Amino acid sequence: MAVESKIFPAVTAAGRRCFVWAQIVIAFLFLEFAIWAPTTKIRNRWGAIAMITILVLVVIDVLIDRPSLERLGLGLPKPFGASVVLGVGFATVVFMVILVSWLGGQIPANTTWQNLHSAWGYAIWALIQEFMLQSFFFNRCEELYGSSAAVWIASTIFAAAHLPSPVLTTATLIGALFFCEMFRRYRNIYPLAIVHAMLGLTIAILTPDSLLHHMRVGIGYLRYR
Repeated sequence: MAVESKIFPAVTAAGRRCFVWAQIVIAFLFLEFAIWAPTTKIRNRWGAIAMITILVLVVIDVLIDRPSLERLGLGLPKPFGASVVLGVGFATVVFMVILVSWLGGQIPANTTWQNLHSAWGYAIWALIQEFMLQSFFFNRCEELYGSSAAVWIASTIFAAAHLPSPVLTTATLIGALFFCEMFRRYRNIYPLAIVHAMLGLTIAILTPDSLLHHMRVGIGYLRYR
């Protein structure tokens, strides 16, 4: 499919595929640099570079293809789709709490409302992650391989970014399959971000830190004490 724009008069299908593939590889490598860099300062620097790069590439895509806000997942959520996503998310949280209680676990005593500011911070981070996962990676994988395959490819990329944490890698693969499928059907990141935050906080509360390593990934997980 040729792409027509004022910036690029004509881009062949092969050229467009290479351009999209390059975006996926570059963004993922920058994220990996942010995860595996040896110091916090360097990790933060690469993290900022990765997020700015993804944002710039989305803007470039808007200039070239002019995708709608709905395709990017940034439009108003549809009531039915949002209800399905939020309902499944809430039910999953309840199931996780009941399952942990049934297995003999309990919510840590130091989990109080004084940590509410941390929850808000994580909610914002969940929205950023859903933007990267859906508006960037999923849309590009969908363009290359179709929507059904994109669910699996984008979910695998998302889970790989959480290595080597066994808990988070497994949880994010399962969660991303759900998130990407819901995005494929209802095309909105806002209810997904709410559920993402709910599930992430629930995992943080219910999982022993000896396994979760304070929700760190990459080199931070390996160096955790």
